[in-house]
Amino acid sequence: MRPVPHATPLRRAPVQRRSAERLTRILDACADLLDEVGYDALSTRAVALRAGVPIGSVYRFFGNKRAMADALAHRNLERYTERVRERLKETADGGWRSALDAVLDEYLAMKRTAPGFSLVDFGNQIPLGARHAEPNHRLADLLTQLLAGHLRQEPGDDLRRTFLIAVETADTLVQLAFRVEPDGDEKIIGEMRELLRAYLGRVLD
Repeated sequence: MRPVPHATPLRRAPVQRRSAERLTRILDACADLLDEVGYDALSTRAVALRAGVPIGSVYRFFGNKRAMADALAHRNLERYTERVRERLKETADGGWRSALDAVLDEYLAMKRTAPGFSLVDFGNQIPLGARHAEPNHRLADLLTQLLAGHLRQEPGDDLRRTFLIAVETADTLVQLAFRVEPDGDEKIIGEMRELLRAYLGRVLD
């Protein structure tokens, strides 16, 4: 089990392995309950019961359910980063188009299968319907770090702006695809890929 990264809204970071495992159980329970009951009906008490921990253990790490959702979003981003890194190792000589497919495929796979991801992803949908800029900026920063060397590009402001535009575009179209179909409308996803390839081709080719 992986503990949540420390750069999260935790009251106290876990030090011992037992504490880290307890935190992981709490976040796993939070994710499952988000899928089952939604954010509005989520409660710290229900999370504690599902995780099999005292309510005090939840409050040791989190002041409220919003902090739990934020921590879950950070963990999602950490796991997404690991998955993309692994994919990029497999496509080292594939150019930016293979890298783009890796970035999109791993995001779509998590959106379809990771508990709670459809509500919190990397932190930009809680409260429901909220569209905050910070998570997309964070993702653009991450992609700049991950892909600059892979694409033999300078990791400067220009590349970062390019990825931010791509992230914002993909975010909007992915949300549309999953509103049309529960698992994402494949035609909309296909159109999104073509749009991103056309845009990125102007910059990266």
